[in-house]
Amino acid sequence: MVDINNHIEVSAMSESCQILSDTLNLVEKNIIPGQSVLELDKIAENYILSCDAKPAFKGYNGFPATLTVSIDDEIVHGIPKDVLLKEGQIVSIDCGVIKNEFYSDSARTIAVGKISDDKAKLVDVTKKALQIGIEKAVIGNKVFDISDSIQKYVESEGYSVVRELVGHGIGKQLHIQPQIPNFSDPITTDLNTELKEGMCLAIEPMVNMGSRHIKTDSDGWTIRTKDGSASAHFEHSILITKLQPRILT
Repeated sequence: MVDINNHIEVSAMSESCQILSDTLNLVEKNIIPGQSVLELDKIAENYILSCDAKPAFKGYNGFPATLTVSIDDEIVHGIPKDVLLKEGQIVSIDCGVIKNEFYSDSARTIAVGKISDDKAKLVDVTKKALQIGIEKAVIGNKVFDISDSIQKYVESEGYSVVRELVGHGIGKQLHIQPQIPNFSDPITTDLNTELKEGMCLAIEPMVNMGSRHIKTDSDGWTIRTKDGSASAHFEHSILITKLQPRILT
């Protein structure tokens, strides 16, 4: 498990996260109808390299790109393709950065032009679910409190949470214990992990408009909803402090 308690490590982790946040802001500005998805990936990679940092995803377990770009019914891990964005789509952008030997990880779902009311609500609910989960990331709580709050809110709005993909600890590795599920039922071992000062967590609800069930494309990476419904994804890397969770990304 990650444990970041000294100022030098917090500063190093924060710098990695700031570069990532700036990268996503830059990519978001370029998400417009007619934009090339491959160009979005180049924009992200070029900016990260210009900051004397490295893309965390490129080459990770063989992943070929800087961004994962997941459109409409794609949930996560979409490989950037030679396609153009279309009005009305929603696009989930996930990215990671390595700087000062520390990893950062963040995602957001962005509208391409004007989107339907149904998609807009899905995006809003997913974004709020992340905030609700972060608010539970305080000393003395357990992972259960994060997971339970996300699941209850999402399902109260009529949506479903993906079970096969979860958040995680983060620091000098991209994925560290504990896992942070977006559901509390059934109970898993990680849900009993107590939250302590210095823990860095990547919390990331993935919310489907329809069924929670998923399938994987033939590329071995792209994961999408089994029923073809739209999906949204938001993620922040956060630090648990004495007072309140600190959003680093």
